[in-house]
Amino acid sequence: MRLRHSLAAVCGALALTAVLASPAHAATGDFHYKFIGFDGEPQTGTLYDPASGECLTIPEAADPGASEPAFAPHDDTDEYAILFTGADCSGDTWVLRPHGRPATDRLKLRSVVFFQK
Repeated sequence: MRLRHSLAAVCGALALTAVLASPAHAATGDFHYKFIGFDGEPQTGTLYDPASGECLTIPEAADPGASEPAFAPHDDTDEYAILFTGADCSGDTWVLRPHGRPATDRLKLRSVVFFQK
C-alpha cells in the first residue's frame, strides 16, 4: 500500500515539474516600430506574438553599418519590453509597459526582450 502512495507522489511530482519546466512562451499581442526603408522613407514593422525571454534583434535595424536604428516603438503586447540601442541586446536600455502608448520617434532601438513582471 505504501508503495502505491509513494509511486503516486513521485508521478505527481514529475508531472508538476514537467508543467513548470515548459519551454518559453510568447507575449500575446503585437510590437510595432518604424524604420527607414531602402527608399529612405519611414515604414512600419511588426513583431506578432513575439517570443518571451529571448533577445530579438529588429531585422530592419540589425546592421549598424548598413541601416538606421528602428524608432517609435509601440508595445501592444501583454508583457513588458526592454528596448536596446544595440543589436543582440546590447547598449542603452529603456522599458515599455504592456499595452502602452506609442513612444516618440526619438526613441531608437535595434533589439528587444519581452518579459513578465
